Amino acid sequence: MREILIKNASFLLTMDDNRNEYSGADILIRDGKIAQVGTDLTTTGEVIMATDCVVTPGLVNTHHHLYQTLTRAVPGGQDALLFGWLQTLYPIWSRFGPQEMRISAMVGLSELALSGCTLSSDHLYLFPNGSRLEHTIEAAAEVGLRFHPTRGAMSIGESDGGLPPDSLVEDEAAILEDCIRVIDGWHDPGEGSMVRVGVAPCSPFSVSRELMRDAALLARDKGVMMHTHLAENDEDIAYSLEKFGCRPGQYAEDLGWVGEDVWHAHCVKLDASEQALFARTKTGVAHCPCSNCRLGSGIAPVRAMRDAGVRVGLGVDGSASNDAGNLVSEARQLMLLQRVAQGADAMSAREALEIATRGGAQVLGRDDCGQIAVGKRADIAIWDVSGVESAGSWDPAALLLAGPTTVRDLFVEGRQVVRDGQMVTLDLGRVVETQNRLARALMGD
Repeated sequence: MREILIKNASFLLTMDDNRNEYSGADILIRDGKIAQVGTDLTTTGEVIMATDCVVTPGLVNTHHHLYQTLTRAVPGGQDALLFGWLQTLYPIWSRFGPQEMRISAMVGLSELALSGCTLSSDHLYLFPNGSRLEHTIEAAAEVGLRFHPTRGAMSIGESDGGLPPDSLVEDEAAILEDCIRVIDGWHDPGEGSMVRVGVAPCSPFSVSRELMRDAALLARDKGVMMHTHLAENDEDIAYSLEKFGCRPGQYAEDLGWVGEDVWHAHCVKLDASEQALFARTKTGVAHCPCSNCRLGSGIAPVRAMRDAGVRVGLGVDGSASNDAGNLVSEARQLMLLQRVAQGADAMSAREALEIATRGGAQVLGRDDCGQIAVGKRADIAIWDVSGVESAGSWDPAALLLAGPTTVRDLFVEGRQVVRDGQMVTLDLGRVVETQNRLARALMGD
């Protein structure tokens, strides 16, 4: 029986059912779960002091393309809208192989861990040169994060009127067959699972109607979740109207892509009727504020979606459209954009943090994560608020207003992943060196 006691947290934001907050609180971790929350707790195990710290649930990232950490700030794509940006980067991504996929995932997941993230999804929808989903799963195991990879796909290439080059698309029967392979090989539906696999055709403009429908049938037969991009920008809406004769929400509904086992990325342009559809069907949304800004897609109506009852989580999106993977900074951006769009009272720091923790866990179907409460998984972030970022703050628990963007300590399933602001599960310097060597090779091709 392994125990860790987090002792004397100056501020504890639980995000539990009552949104309780405590001062001078302790958390006892036992065998990967939260055993007690209170004061004056004791243990015969390890003690981690949290004086001058804010303690929160680990943050949850609901949308990423980890492979893109190898293509940050690429010239030619820095100032383009979504479709032009994709066309710039597709030829580069087509040169990736297994090593690029594995190393980029290790870098991206480490960056997330240092920003307080304990659970991340990933949307991998291209598999060039022998790449497979398990290359990212193995990377997540080495980093130590809880992982929800999704087996994405593209099947409509340029010759058939799609955006991706033909070299990056796959046969639809082969896509479905590989989905079955990775689900059977890697998906763990149990409580406390470290890996759950989803099915994720890339987008309505890169796969056929038939694949969208077949993917939904397969996912439900296997009992796994479904994910895709939807209603990302004005180009996306125009494409849907032209090709399908309807808005993206109706297209999704027609093909079975709504329900509590579905979450869509972006949804910047969802109208009121689509928001009502998502609320009624418990369909989730992965909100990616920095990427939406970077690509000029717009400000997603998060306030309206939340008020309508839509499940909303937070995502950093790929590092080629965000250039960073800092989840706590993403939460601050979420808060600020809603205030820009709707007024200073539109989004509080605590609500934004709730979206980044409990909200994301709910979107990913993880009732066992996203909050600090007895019986939940011990995914915990400790933030040191004794430094310059929080100096003079009257409310250190308002972490997104005046707080650090790097976590001091991070625990996943009760195992320490970050200690004193440094990764402890891998040699990050060596991994970054390898990443930069791979990036230079791609630039030289």
